[in-house]
Amino acid sequence: MDVVMLMAIGLLTGATTVLFGFGGGFVAVPVVVWADAALGTAALPVATATSALVMVVSAAFATAVTPRSVLLALRGSGALLPLLAAGACAGAYATRFAPPALARWAFVAYTALTALDLLLRPGFLRTTRPDAGSVRAPRPLPAVAGAPIGAVAAFLGVGGSVMTVPAMRRAGHPMRVATALANPLTLAVALPAVAVSFAASRPPAATASGTGLVGLVDPYAAGALLLGALPVIAVLRRRPPRIPDRVHACAYLALLALVTLAMALSGA
Repeated sequence: MDVVMLMAIGLLTGATTVLFGFGGGFVAVPVVVWADAALGTAALPVATATSALVMVVSAAFATAVTPRSVLLALRGSGALLPLLAAGACAGAYATRFAPPALARWAFVAYTALTALDLLLRPGFLRTTRPDAGSVRAPRPLPAVAGAPIGAVAAFLGVGGSVMTVPAMRRAGHPMRVATALANPLTLAVALPAVAVSFAASRPPAATASGTGLVGLVDPYAAGALLLGALPVIAVLRRRPPRIPDRVHACAYLALLALVTLAMALSGA
């Protein structure tokens, strides 16, 4: 896959970062698996690590250009961020020992089950309307959820938005806010995961295939994806599209299902 194709996928990565809070993980993992198919069974750990680097840069940039009034919704979540980071360290470290097939099908199974949960359980597509005259402030995410969210997100390379966006949605946030807040939470997950990935040993297949990895990270793929993603993030944050809340939620679910299918087919 050449640099032009990776940059084109990067455009989609930038759009999903802003519109869905994905930070690149859902899009980047299947794409880098395809791009580095010559690595064989090592392609998935490399894709997960490369996805984490893409998420660090894109989520940091998206957070920096998010209005402060939106970020203030994270007040009271101080303990959540370090627990997310601690869990992410454990998850990223575990990827070094997990069989590639396990990681791949865990990704598929988790995202498929999440899509079914969002479709069938009230609170995501079908939000609860408060009684007339009552105002219920959105609830913060419980700090105790930080470690498991970080561990699963880093192990699968999904960045955490697959868990945080539905959780914040069910806590009372509209999709516009839930997806925006997913970016700083993704940053807390991706930073330690990237540190672990850079420190890891290159897989033997990288030398045989001529892939220039830094640890487990493919900087060529990450750079091309980011070249496409960052301009899109800047434009969409400056001129955010007006999407009805329910349509926004349905689009999130549809993209989740699409990426699940793409990852399943990449392992066929």
